[in-house]
Amino acid sequence: MCDCSARGKSVIGGILTSFEIRPAVASDLPRMMSLDHSSLSDYVWQLELRREAGQASANFREVRLPRSIEVRYPRNPSSLADEWMRRDLVLVVLNDGSLIGYLCAIEERTSEVAWVTDMVVAPNQRRKGAASALLTATQTWALERDVRRLILEMQSKNHGCIRLAQKFGYDFCGYNDQYYPTQDVALFFGRAIK
Repeated sequence: MCDCSARGKSVIGGILTSFEIRPAVASDLPRMMSLDHSSLSDYVWQLELRREAGQASANFREVRLPRSIEVRYPRNPSSLADEWMRRDLVLVVLNDGSLIGYLCAIEERTSEVAWVTDMVVAPNQRRKGAASALLTATQTWALERDVRRLILEMQSKNHGCIRLAQKFGYDFCGYNDQYYPTQDVALFFGRAIK
């Protein structure tokens, strides 16, 4: 059993921020669902797919958008409660006792791989270390469970999450076109854990 509860402090822009990471409990679900799951992005990883007889190639390039766009979350947060109950890991992050975000992961025991399927932080709490704290706790959980590889899934428009994955040493390892109910492209970033 993983002891994923942790307390940590970070200094962002001269402001001391304290986080508590713990496993979610049933009473957290309404607050998790009520978080603003959308994000703003100035960039997108644009997919160029070429198909010719006997071969196909896919290329991604980071493109700066002419203006910031709102990226809607690819799943309906109010219908995720049942899904969260089937996840192997659901962590919440609290700042001064208030729930400000969460992360969900699924473990595939036979392949020793875990997938981070959801990571959300309230907009007014972003870029303060909460997502980094969640990802660090998840990596610890993965090590304790002998997970060989951790994979993060995200929309190709979620520039903040792409940058977080790269900051933590995750490499682009695949994509799935029209993966989400919104028909958005999913990007996958992976990293060996042990």
